[in-house]
Amino acid sequence: MLRLLSWNVQSARTANGGADWQQIVRSLDRHGADVVCLQEVGSGFPARDGSEGGDGFTALAGGLPGYDSASAIALDVAGPGGCRRRLGCMSFSRFPIVQVLRHSLPWPSDPGVPSMPRIALELTLDTPSGLLRVLNAHLEYFSDTQRLAQVERLRELQQEASAHARAARTGLDADGPFAATPRALGAVLLGDFNMLPGSPSRQRLLAPFDDATPAWHDAWQLAAPGRPHAPTVGIHGDDPFTFDYAFVSAGLAPRVRSVRIDGAPGGSDHQPLLLELN
Repeated sequence: MLRLLSWNVQSARTANGGADWQQIVRSLDRHGADVVCLQEVGSGFPARDGSEGGDGFTALAGGLPGYDSASAIALDVAGPGGCRRRLGCMSFSRFPIVQVLRHSLPWPSDPGVPSMPRIALELTLDTPSGLLRVLNAHLEYFSDTQRLAQVERLRELQQEASAHARAARTGLDADGPFAATPRALGAVLLGDFNMLPGSPSRQRLLAPFDDATPAWHDAWQLAAPGRPHAPTVGIHGDDPFTFDYAFVSAGLAPRVRSVRIDGAPGGSDHQPLLLELN
């Protein structure tokens, strides 16, 4: 059994608007996932109540022994006193990380709405069932134009990775930068996509390709056919909805065993999503 968890931690936001990275660590320890994908990991920003927000990248890397980790910075701006303010994704794996790729997602101008840079973090993992690509993504919230462009880029990345996986790459040697590092065909795409189940963005992401590229499938629909998506945002409020998903490439569809949402209350508006693969 392979357990993967995705969670937008909103910079370790607490119920009272502070920040507590150790609270995130404790929650992740409780879930015991093999692979963890976190969005909105930050450093240098104040918490929502104005208190110190801390350095989430350092706190998480040091607080989760037993995992290899990788991070990808989407936003990196100057802060007061010469500090840097950063926001991005982190992924953790109990399995060896064969390769890390960081993909800046498109950010076309859309001056009528607020927005910020976005990124996808790709790991190739050496799991007991073979190589597996795991992508950790966080798409734009306010701009439909930017979100659709980012979905198109994710589709391009799936085509690129699939072509790499199907073709034998030529390497110069085993130890240099031109070594033929493998890229897996089977893939999982997790994250906060800021799109509703019936949105054009989600429909486009799931559209078939016109070549041999394996299409993305919504793991929730595979695990619970005919059931509406469980809400992942605001479930303790009056208007819950779904923004967080797990997608699997076509070849992994038969391995989807379950998808569930952890409904425990916390500071983040988002709930952890857990995917189990056979």
